[in-house]
Amino acid sequence: MTSVMILCAVLLLIFLGMPVAFAIGISGAAYFLLPSTVLPDSTAVQRIVAASQSFPLLAVPLFILLGNLMNRAGITPRLIELAMILAGWMRGGLAQSSLILSALMGGISGSAVADAAMQARILGKPMTEEGYDPGFTGALLSVGGLITATLPPSLGLILYGYLGEVSIGRLFIAGIVPGVLLTVALMATTWGISVRRDYKPTRAEFPTLGEVGRGLYRSFWAVIFPIWLLVGIRFGFFTPSEAGAFAVVYALVVGGLIYRELSWHATLDAMIESARDIGMIMLIILFSGAFGFVITFERVPQSITEFSLTAIEDPTVLLFVISGFLLGLGMLIEATVLVMLLTPILVPVITAAGIDPVHFGLIMMTLVTFGGMTPPVGVSMFTVCGILNASYVSYSLRIIPLALAVLAVVVAMILFPNLVLFLPELVM
Repeated sequence: MTSVMILCAVLLLIFLGMPVAFAIGISGAAYFLLPSTVLPDSTAVQRIVAASQSFPLLAVPLFILLGNLMNRAGITPRLIELAMILAGWMRGGLAQSSLILSALMGGISGSAVADAAMQARILGKPMTEEGYDPGFTGALLSVGGLITATLPPSLGLILYGYLGEVSIGRLFIAGIVPGVLLTVALMATTWGISVRRDYKPTRAEFPTLGEVGRGLYRSFWAVIFPIWLLVGIRFGFFTPSEAGAFAVVYALVVGGLIYRELSWHATLDAMIESARDIGMIMLIILFSGAFGFVITFERVPQSITEFSLTAIEDPTVLLFVISGFLLGLGMLIEATVLVMLLTPILVPVITAAGIDPVHFGLIMMTLVTFGGMTPPVGVSMFTVCGILNASYVSYSLRIIPLALAVLAVVVAMILFPNLVLFLPELVM
């Protein structure tokens, strides 16, 4: 009963507008002040400090800094040029190019909201000037950011791996196939919409090998980065945390010495912006340490596991039920918060049911991230609509076919686990 009250307190404070970190921290601290609590007050402080002492957690600030450095290093214009070459000949060329760009940026920014906001600023105006409906433009650019949540390096997968004690390297490699499937499904849906609405290609002919080669040459250092990252993790050259340090050095070298577009001033701006993002996320992580301890001490995961396995015997049905639960919560609560709150609770449940935590991690990240792109309170939705000055109603209507494409991929991931697992099992 106490644990239910604590969970309700967190949700109530968040819905009342309190910053997420403080909602989690106050609710967790309140538990230790209850007369019925047998633990000393100092336990809360100990758990907060302990949450900051994790080596794998170093990957989070490093990859946040990486994303901000890459956005200032001259990488994005080169990737846009490559995306236009690869997809500009299709119906809805600008829209298709934005999805290719999301796939290419997935290995760089690591953040769905950051990717959607970046694309809205760069491609939003050209798309609306070409006659694209603002609601469709916003919906496509927002949902395109979902590809970033699955392709490595994904910040959400790093947090899930840390909190659920799941191999981050396996999660990174497992995200490749779902990321490609999402890209293909969204491009196919966009093609159908473009045919119906007569959205034109941006170029008349299929690209030649020479054009593709020149585009790859100009963007080589950006395109090759995720490959080096995965090869380094796979062959033990560095851990995921050390990969973050390698990636930051890589960004500094590429932006400063090769492309010569990353100035000292731009580097300082990237560090300042990263410090703001890191402070927000780390505060949530630290307070989640005390909150997670309360949940574990109250045996919430064990109780849910016993109930779930008694009520639902089939692992696939259980996965569908949990997925619906995650999608619903994702529409109301930001993805990072859900990962922090639910990973320690749900990983023991799915593990006891015989579901691979790597498989579940990709499904969870896809759903909670997608929830942030849908009404009523999606962060990506508000971000993109604010930049494009698009109507929320129009956005909500235009996202429906794209949402169906995403959900079709999720259903395939649930029904066919090897879509997610065969690659990490092959190479790890």
